[in-house]
Amino acid sequence: MFTGLIEEMGTVAAIEPDGAARRITIAAATVLEGLDVDHSVAVDGCCLTVVERDETSFTAVAVEETLAKTTMGRFSVGRRVNLERALRVGDRLGGHYVLGHVDCVGTVVEASERESSWIYWISYPAEHGSLVIPVGSIAINGVSLTAADVRDDACMVSIIPHTHAVTTFETLAAGDPVNVEFDMVGKYVRNFVR
Repeated sequence: MFTGLIEEMGTVAAIEPDGAARRITIAAATVLEGLDVDHSVAVDGCCLTVVERDETSFTAVAVEETLAKTTMGRFSVGRRVNLERALRVGDRLGGHYVLGHVDCVGTVVEASERESSWIYWISYPAEHGSLVIPVGSIAINGVSLTAADVRDDACMVSIIPHTHAVTTFETLAAGDPVNVEFDMVGKYVRNFVR
């Protein structure tokens, strides 16, 4: 489980085929502290298991299901990615509960700069629309955000300067694919009322 508060941006250092899967090595610094083989780390919001680690990077395997449901199949060497280590019991929960289980790949429909913030409209399949409420939580590429405005197939998030500077939001433009994880509580409620 994660909070959606990004600890650092890492860089994809290598991608190697592993059958139908891919071994992805990510250069990092902050998240390596206390990170061991078998630990979970969120990479652009996708929970992966560390299979190798050295002083400057870690490696995880993205299997077919992960490649099909996330943006990881589009990764290339040099790409910057949002990184977060798993939540420890007793840590502050500054974002919201994020599982690292990506629900779908969305698309940036609009990215615009305001005087002191940035606005991003993110589209997703309309079947997920009931999971997003105004001022509710949503994770985009692993970043815990608030849906400031909502339509059936899209929501708008407002990004403050700090978040813009320390996450990959600074690189996103209209047309870019993003990993979307809807609020876990909303998913359970929807399932229960069905």
